[in-house]
Amino acid sequence: MRNQVILLVEDNPDDEMLALRAFKKNNISNEIVVARDGVEALDYLFGTGSHADRAEPVHPALILLDLKLPKLDGLGVLKALRDDARTRLIPVVVLTTSKEEDDLLRSYSLGANSYIRKPVDFNQFIDAVRQVGLYWLVLNESLPTVGR
Repeated sequence: MRNQVILLVEDNPDDEMLALRAFKKNNISNEIVVARDGVEALDYLFGTGSHADRAEPVHPALILLDLKLPKLDGLGVLKALRDDARTRLIPVVVLTTSKEEDDLLRSYSLGANSYIRKPVDFNQFIDAVRQVGLYWLVLNESLPTVGR
């Protein structure tokens, strides 16, 4: 798969480890950047906070976003991404354990590209990550980075 950055926004260390193992098992060799709360994710994307010294903007090929995050929840992150022209078009896949219909509706209304409930079974989780990687990193025609 093309070498593009994936931003994984996940505060649960076990889910982070499972996701990283699933990427590796599926031969997804993209650079994975992990943000462990909503503020850290936005700092990474907008070059603020601990990322203020970075000269180049970051445009990941894909953001995998948990909803239940400290400091700023995933819906707040999604709203900030869609409200800013620099990040409005980055694909965002909500990857969450939430079964709340309101979370599903609000995610899509705020501009999520996809909503996936994390499977409890590890093999199902690996398959879900494979399918996400195949679609968003290989099959999907992404926008050129010029003008983003």
